[in-house]
Amino acid sequence: MRIVSTAAATMRHSFVAVAEALLIAAIIAALLLALAPVYQPADFLAGTEQAAAAKGGNGHRAGGKPGADGGSLAVVMVYDRNADGQPNWYDTSTFAVSTTATDKPWVTLTCAQGGAAVYSMTAGFFPAYPWPANYTLASTQWTSGGADCTATLYMIKSNGRHSTLATLSFSVGA
Repeated sequence: MRIVSTAAATMRHSFVAVAEALLIAAIIAALLLALAPVYQPADFLAGTEQAAAAKGGNGHRAGGKPGADGGSLAVVMVYDRNADGQPNWYDTSTFAVSTTATDKPWVTLTCAQGGAAVYSMTAGFFPAYPWPANYTLASTQWTSGGADCTATLYMIKSNGRHSTLATLSFSVGA
């Protein structure tokens, strides 16, 4: 009788452990599926977002104002939720960057609603930069609506100071 009881307890424990593992796998799959539109892991792993940026993608391409040291930048849509080719709230964009002033250009994007800063992000546009240079146009302060944005292309000089190469102002739709 004791052997049957021990076997039953072992079976119950095994069943609960398998059910727990399946539940954890389902939660992880749901999270990855929910985050896929924001982070585009397939594009990142395949390197296609950088290829799209180099080709100009399907994006809005307004030219930037060159700075003293020269350079240009243009908005390139990475993830265009409403497929209108224009940057809108919660879209993901990057920049087509061109400069001969440095081999390590940086772009800082700042956005404001009604004069109040709601977004700021900086990314490097060079091969050694370890993260995707994608800007998701939303933040904890920017939960909806349009904004006025300015992208600044710059380099960091040997003395640590920034030198602006170009700026680009554009509107983000709601």
